Amino acid sequence: MDNMTFFATYTLMEPKDSKSYRHIYFTCFLVLYILILFVNTWLSVVIVLERALHEPMYIFLCNLCVNDLYGAAGFYPKFLHDLMLDSYVIPSYMCAIQTFVIYSSVMCDCTTVTVMAYDRHVAICRPLDYHTKLNRFSCCVLLAFCWILPFVYMIICVVLSNRLKLCKYHINKLYCDNWSMVKLSCESTVTNNIYGFLVLSFYFCLCVFIIVSYIKIVIACKASLECRRKFWQTCVPHMFTVINYVVAVFFDAMYSRYGSSNVPEYLQNFLALEMLIVPPLVNPVIYGFKLQEVRKIILKSFVKIRKQ
Repeated sequence: MDNMTFFATYTLMEPKDSKSYRHIYFTCFLVLYILILFVNTWLSVVIVLERALHEPMYIFLCNLCVNDLYGAAGFYPKFLHDLMLDSYVIPSYMCAIQTFVIYSSVMCDCTTVTVMAYDRHVAICRPLDYHTKLNRFSCCVLLAFCWILPFVYMIICVVLSNRLKLCKYHINKLYCDNWSMVKLSCESTVTNNIYGFLVLSFYFCLCVFIIVSYIKIVIACKASLECRRKFWQTCVPHMFTVINYVVAVFFDAMYSRYGSSNVPEYLQNFLALEMLIVPPLVNPVIYGFKLQEVRKIILKSFVKIRKQ
């Protein structure tokens, strides 16, 4: 018995009136999860199978969809399980895994939209260099950047958090996140704060890069009608995606660090869940309808299915 590893158990926030409405909550979140799985899988499969879409812009879009599937898997199965059993507890090692999956996915989304901004910048501002700068090798490097960096950041983050001694075991959120785990410690969290500040600073720099890229794109679009057409067709959905993620992550970061018990519970849950519901559900729909090539192929596939 002495050699057995002991894992602490956290309690999570229960949804309001969960005992009365848990079946309704379960149904709603199950439908949401199915929709997220469907739209992201459908768009990914269309891009993979259609050779006409084997271009950097669509490859990065496929990467965004795959990452949304990965991130959703970190929240929905566990939350649906909790609703079904009406039991909101999680072992510390599972909490660390959930934190890693959800926030590595959020970081990967940020790096992916940064890469997509770079892709649009080269395509519109330097079209003659596009196939040189975004060849097969550079695309592989950029995709590796999208995944490896968030994974490394989150491994260090989770290790730093799990080394802390705990004094409390209740996470006032529907799922685990790093800062909620850090706040339960009775030890100094200076190292965690410094590391978190460095990571946030890096991702803030990525946001600045996106803004600067789009300023240059807007300036370049004044030069020709073709550039303006490219901008409205391919950049508008990407801009919406960027705004969507910035708002979602800002809400989550502000609530995690500065959330007050005086904030109504429904608003707390909205702030916590917005980044897990809206981006993975809305982004594939926006790209599917806005990008002409994707829209044509999706409509063709629907027509073939109806004829069968």
